[in-house]
Amino acid sequence: NSFIGNAVLKARAATLSSGHAALADDSGLSVAGLGGAPGVYSARWAGPNRDFDLAMTAVRQALRKANSNDTRAKFICALALAWPDGHTVSVEGKVEGVLTFPPRGKKGFGYDPIFQPYGHDVSFGEMEPEAKHAISHRADAFSKLMTCCFTKTSHG
Repeated sequence: NSFIGNAVLKARAATLSSGHAALADDSGLSVAGLGGAPGVYSARWAGPNRDFDLAMTAVRQALRKANSNDTRAKFICALALAWPDGHTVSVEGKVEGVLTFPPRGKKGFGYDPIFQPYGHDVSFGEMEPEAKHAISHRADAFSKLMTCCFTKTSHG
């Protein structure tokens, strides 16, 4: 029922199956005006054919139905690294912004055309991939994981 929970579940399953350390993720879009939805169900809002035009329309319709003008949103990425001995480390990264309608841009994927990160005047769908990746929720999560697991500390 959470991004972290889903990532941990996936990582532990892969570790149990392989006998090796495993890295897994879960990610999605959280909209303030929808109480955090679509959240962990972000892909499901796109239907069985993963039609994100349908999903973006569903988000807009849900905001209208909720009579909400709160378009604050964030992309969240959870990463979990699990070891065969049962030890697991998990982190969560995010990038915050607002939703913009109609969708803009053909770059990226998923909900990118309706998400405009704070401090930028273009949507993720319009942003060059290198620029998006530098500020994305995945970049944030990987940075946190690297710091947590692979940075020397004063006692290590």
